[in-house]
Amino acid sequence: MHFIRKFRIPALFCALSVLVCELIGHPFAEMAVSDDGAYILTARSLSLTGHILYNGWDSPMLGWQLYLGAAFIKLFGFSYSAVRMSTLLVAIIMAFLIQRILVRFSLTEFNATIATLALVLSPLYLLLSVTYMTDIFGLFAVVICLYGCLRALQAATPRSAILWLIFAVVTNAIGGTSRQVAWLGLLVMVPSTLWLLRAQRRIFLAGVAATFAGVLFIVACLHWFSRQPYILPEHLLPRTFSPSETIGNLLHFFLDIPFLLFPVMALFIPELRKARRPVAMAIITAVIVYALAALRLGYTRLLEPAMRNRGDWVSVHGIHEGPHLQGTPPIFLHSPALILLTIASIGGLLGLIASLLRAHHSAPAPPSPTTISWKQLSILLAPVTVAYILVLIPRAVEGWFFDRYALLLLLIALIYLFRYYQDQVQPRLPAASILLITITAIYGIVVVHNQFSLYRARVNLAAQLRANNIPDTSVDNGWEYNLAVELQHVTHVDGVSIVSPAHARLPPQPGNCQIFWYDLTPHVHPLYSISFAPDTCYGPAPFAPIHYSRWLASHPGTLYIVNSIPAKR
Repeated sequence: MHFIRKFRIPALFCALSVLVCELIGHPFAEMAVSDDGAYILTARSLSLTGHILYNGWDSPMLGWQLYLGAAFIKLFGFSYSAVRMSTLLVAIIMAFLIQRILVRFSLTEFNATIATLALVLSPLYLLLSVTYMTDIFGLFAVVICLYGCLRALQAATPRSAILWLIFAVVTNAIGGTSRQVAWLGLLVMVPSTLWLLRAQRRIFLAGVAATFAGVLFIVACLHWFSRQPYILPEHLLPRTFSPSETIGNLLHFFLDIPFLLFPVMALFIPELRKARRPVAMAIITAVIVYALAALRLGYTRLLEPAMRNRGDWVSVHGIHEGPHLQGTPPIFLHSPALILLTIASIGGLLGLIASLLRAHHSAPAPPSPTTISWKQLSILLAPVTVAYILVLIPRAVEGWFFDRYALLLLLIALIYLFRYYQDQVQPRLPAASILLITITAIYGIVVVHNQFSLYRARVNLAAQLRANNIPDTSVDNGWEYNLAVELQHVTHVDGVSIVSPAHARLPPQPGNCQIFWYDLTPHVHPLYSISFAPDTCYGPAPFAPIHYSRWLASHPGTLYIVNSIPAKR
């Protein structure tokens, strides 16, 4: 046991699990995945010029993320996969840190390990960890800040507490340069920690001084960023507001959270048995009727995973729905799976509610100065949770509201749920939790594999067309691929939100083979399009389709080349 504690074996196991699962999924493809293509090209520009030059696709600052990506380019040469491995490195380190944070929140080593794996082996975390998106980097900035705050609260001496507070401020200030919302760690979480330490005057004053210096750093960074050309400015206050659409987006977003926390929520299903029998039967019946009625009436948007638009990372198609290729991707999660997942996630949520409604007597805290009480936990985490949700509301108003924004909320929910389970349900998680984690890991690996298998197929189709003397500018291979092609001809794309310099819009695109975001890629004039179906646009082109692997699916996927303009007769 001393060896395990000394070398943090459970935390190392969590970190290694992320690496192993990713390698099994084989997350390699030489093209952009969602927004990360533009970010990868910015990192390449930095590695070549030594300067950060934005290309019209950037609303996050990117900051230290670019320097890490540029370092990987210097070490391994340029490729999309090489740059993405910098994200994987951060994700592996973060898995280690999360396990240690959960232990410091008074979870046992076993419970903390299961809780960590519930997050880091989820399809959302695994998939984002092998992209160059800012979500993992932003979450890491908050996680390392939280770790510093916890160490400050549990420090044995004032000097140690001050050093940990400075650590939290400095790491979050730098880490937040990748994704500005991560600065909520410095702006909200550190002040919450100082409130808990307000009785210790020396620590409090030193913490206030460090926080003030951090705020000045943030102001300087934002001023610098606002003066850069070809950035997409963010607005905290939406320009238009549709109450019904906003409520719908928020509802579907928060319905996704129990599903994304499936290994946790399923543990609370047995709690329904402890409710009064009529109440338990009514709850179970209501959940089953809800799932069946939603399917029967065709309201699959009300089943899990909840679908809002093509942009979620965990969906019924088993792939990120951002490609916007022609046709509709094949379904991966069919009706029986949707019903089962809905019953498990919502049933677990109702089991949690039933457990909370019962009278509980809190067990006395162990006599240790490092124990975090429920009051301290709430003061530390509740304000940053509220602040983060408020920051998300403009996204919900605008409709660009994806499940990847839930990562921070998932972490905070895990801390509360597992601490509650340990304190109020039973001290050690049941053996079934291992089975649930295994199921989650398998699904996460499959999602990663299927995603990158599809992307490799798209790369191969583009290569096939080039072999027939058809350039990339004559092919619609989805907006991600098209964007990289456009940036081979220009230094920036002309996004609709760019303020500096002024931009011009293109007229609507004619024809019945609409290209998604065609106005951002004017150099792409497609003669052919990549499609999930052979009969889209103007019918099949005289090129062979390509099949791609879809683990756990009933059949492999197929991509076709179709005509984007009427075929000559």
